[in-house]
Amino acid sequence: MLKRRIATLMVHTSPLEQAGVGDAGGMNIYVVENAIQMAKAGVKVDIFTRADKSGLADSVEIAPGVEVHHLEAGPVSYLTKEELPSQIGALTHAFMEHQSGKPNNYYDIIHSHYWISGQLGWMISERTNVPLVHTMHTMAKVKNLSLAAGDIQEPLIRALGEEQIVKSANALIANTDAEAASLVSLYGANPDKVHVVTPGVDLSRFKPGIGKSGARKKLDIAPDGLMLLFVGRIQPHKGPEVLVQAAAEILAHSPHLRSKLALVIMGGASGSGQPEPDRLRGLAKFLGVQDVVHFMDPAPRQDLADWYRCADLVCVPSYSESFGLVALEAQACGTPVVATAVGGLRTAVSDGISGSLVDGHDPKAWASVINRLLLEPQRRIGLSLGAIEHAAKFGWERTARGTLDVYDHVISNPEARNIKVVL
Repeated sequence: MLKRRIATLMVHTSPLEQAGVGDAGGMNIYVVENAIQMAKAGVKVDIFTRADKSGLADSVEIAPGVEVHHLEAGPVSYLTKEELPSQIGALTHAFMEHQSGKPNNYYDIIHSHYWISGQLGWMISERTNVPLVHTMHTMAKVKNLSLAAGDIQEPLIRALGEEQIVKSANALIANTDAEAASLVSLYGANPDKVHVVTPGVDLSRFKPGIGKSGARKKLDIAPDGLMLLFVGRIQPHKGPEVLVQAAAEILAHSPHLRSKLALVIMGGASGSGQPEPDRLRGLAKFLGVQDVVHFMDPAPRQDLADWYRCADLVCVPSYSESFGLVALEAQACGTPVVATAVGGLRTAVSDGISGSLVDGHDPKAWASVINRLLLEPQRRIGLSLGAIEHAAKFGWERTARGTLDVYDHVISNPEARNIKVVL
């Protein structure tokens, strides 16, 4: 493979932000980890994001060969995802200013992530004749098919924007076969343009390591406790409410577990809104389980593995999920996962081998699955071994190779030859 230069676009959230709060989540981790592995293969990766606060450096190197560049567009402050489409023109101008003095084919590929960045990528691709590769991560039409109670339907402007990107992109990268099928069936994507590249996990960081007992001693957690862990942004779509209700169901049927059960909800409010964490606290109090539900800020990446190791079960009750990196990270640490049987979670979790998949979001069904596993420690040991083996099949090196293969495929296309790559 020839040495390449990639431009990655993720304007609604910065790869420098802490995942699990605001708009930062699995996509942030995906872009950074994939970029680092591509850089190790000799590819230069420039990540472009929007400057949302003052005092940011023009560029920040986060790893050899990987730089984050801040584009100034609109007010230097946080803008919601609903407000950002109004800044596509300004972002396009800022990118072209950044590239002034460089040839149009300075990059080999433009790779955009999420629909707002896809709109920007489309504009840049049209102006530079550099091919566009796009990864959706989530899709409006998929999300709107399975909304949580209290969730807001994704706006028509997003669905239309995604349709435009699907039509204009030279290639689309899907996380799973299920996502690829949704691109074709819901968006009319040309199947020949859709490529499946599965996300990965940092197997050097997320591993059994010091084990559950060592991790609990390190974090001062009771060795005999029964700990359920939720990691992610606190929003209806991620389903933490299901777990609070399930905890109440478990204690209603097994009150003797109250002294040992702990549900840890680790994450911050999604977007700029704070009501959801407060609403969940109110729900826990209303259901009489406020003593077993514990809210924590997101843990730094270097500490997160110990939290996964501490847990008896990691729970991912999302209403839809493009993949589910939390599930994969937890399994790599040896912790079984209970997840909803939707989207990419069907790939991330091997049902009956590395964890359990639950149909739907009935708290009673979740309580039944969780309670059974909590009361069967030998079963959890078997799932733990299966989880480690399952997660070992996924690594960011593999993801990077698959992504680079897509780039090469696009560049070798006669319609896109003799041009470089921008992400």
